[in-house]
Amino acid sequence: MPRQSLARTLYEPRVRGALAQVLLVVALLLAGIEITGNVVQNLRSQNIASGFDFLGRTAGFEISQRPIDFSATDSYGRAFVVGLLNTLLVAALGIVLATVLGFAVGIARLSSNWLVSRLALAFVEIVRNMPPLLTLFIVYFAVLKGLPGPRQSIALPFGSYLNVRGLYLPAPVWLEGSWTLLAGLALGLGAAVVVVRRARARRDATGRPFPAATAALGLVAGVPLLLFLAAGAPVGIDYPELKGFNFAGGLALQPEFVALLAGLTVYTAAFIAEIVRAGITGVPKGQKEAAAALGLAPGQAMRLVVLPQAMRIIIPPLTNQYLNLTKNSSLAVAIGYPDLVSVFAGTVLNNTNQAIECILITMSVYLVLSIATSLAMNAFNARMALVER
Repeated sequence: MPRQSLARTLYEPRVRGALAQVLLVVALLLAGIEITGNVVQNLRSQNIASGFDFLGRTAGFEISQRPIDFSATDSYGRAFVVGLLNTLLVAALGIVLATVLGFAVGIARLSSNWLVSRLALAFVEIVRNMPPLLTLFIVYFAVLKGLPGPRQSIALPFGSYLNVRGLYLPAPVWLEGSWTLLAGLALGLGAAVVVVRRARARRDATGRPFPAATAALGLVAGVPLLLFLAAGAPVGIDYPELKGFNFAGGLALQPEFVALLAGLTVYTAAFIAEIVRAGITGVPKGQKEAAAALGLAPGQAMRLVVLPQAMRIIIPPLTNQYLNLTKNSSLAVAIGYPDLVSVFAGTVLNNTNQAIECILITMSVYLVLSIATSLAMNAFNARMALVER
């Protein structure tokens, strides 16, 4: 009887499932112990000390594009910060630009103009079916490397220039009292938030609309401008000038940065365009007809009726594209842009032989960035969700 009872117990699905999980955990622990032992033995045989003390040692190399001061005498830890900031810069700008371009192309896909819709369709189908690395190579080698030299630079508006060595833009020079501009921007943003909330409450209570967007834009732009002028315009402009064989002054964006940003923007925008198109077509046709019956123009109907409802469909897959763009920025190593992977998991790893530590830190950074992006988009999605009354 005890044997039969034990046999019946082992044949129960819950018991067998629990037993399988225990065996799997034990197998993973044994595999982890074996791998750790091999790693420790290999490090000892090659006289490599494990740990993170190497971050305080002198780097001994330069970084071409750096958002903060960096020289060969700085530490590996500062080199990590430079690579991280370069990655964050490309990811943040890429997300903004890809969103704007993707929404524009996605709306154009549904345009009643035959030529506009077909051009948008061609853009999506061509770019979306190319590998992202090939897109970067096309932008970098076929477009930017074919630009003229500094003496034959292409003159752009606002005193900017474009040539094979990069994009040169006017740079602000912060003088004494320039803090008033930041203070005005903070005040304008605060006032804009108050205006938008009160306009929303008034609309919900009375049904009367208020041009909150126009008022908010006026506050954000007007308050800093007034304080800026009242303080005597304490900000100068440093324009790039051709001196010898290259430009001096201004803000220089190297071709590697421009190529990476443009390539990631174009590639991601093609996917975002399809997400936007699917979201708009997912809105019931009756909503568009109701908007037209109320006398709304097509543009007003799209902005006030269709897009707010489509956002509930667009946001979840849009999060995936933001994550992909951030991770695809690691392709910068192929064109020489000093991002986190190129600087830390490349140059620093090769100089220190601290492969485990470098890879572990790099993986942790991308994990934190992905989780932060997901949390922010989930919070935004919760705000856009339908609320039952």
